[in-house]
Amino acid sequence: MYVQIETERLTFIRLNQTKLRSEEYIHLRDAINTDENAQNVGRMIIFPATYIGSPRNMHEYAQDAMLYVRHYGTADLFIAFTCNPHWIEIKQELFPGQSPIDHHDITARVFRHKLKSLMAFIVKHYVFSETHCWMHSVEWQKRGLPHAHILICLSHIELVNLTGNEVGSANFIINSKILKEAGEMFTTLPSWKKL
Repeated sequence: MYVQIETERLTFIRLNQTKLRSEEYIHLRDAINTDENAQNVGRMIIFPATYIGSPRNMHEYAQDAMLYVRHYGTADLFIAFTCNPHWIEIKQELFPGQSPIDHHDITARVFRHKLKSLMAFIVKHYVFSETHCWMHSVEWQKRGLPHAHILICLSHIELVNLTGNEVGSANFIINSKILKEAGEMFTTLPSWKKL
């Protein structure tokens, strides 16, 4: 079903280049200007910025991220959030004999729901401190599981007030481990260690 929808979107973009005003794009003009023969360019399809994953779309996201850095400064936290194929929400939706790799749609939905829950918990409950802004990027690993890279900018007023001996100061680090025993996955256990 997803492939049909994506094919329709690509076909619309290919057939409606005049409506998308692709002749106005500077990259096409540069390609024609550098080569005197416009026939050598081939049939170029310009993707609009609204097409997710297109170069223009990725450039917009990069520019937005740079705007956040310019306004709020560099990120204070980097969090990597990885999908666990043994989550109960994924397992209960599978038929006997199926694995999570067989159903990317279920894995993607559960991961998106848990990512939204994690971000709501961090932002609304001030887990680390007040959050000014955050951004994330979701990627798919080769084994078929998604993971997210999350950047969080915190309130620097609260960070400055911490002394060197308090939890959350620069002298402490959060260490998380996932324990395995007999093939079962347990919850992540945070532990604070002083540097």
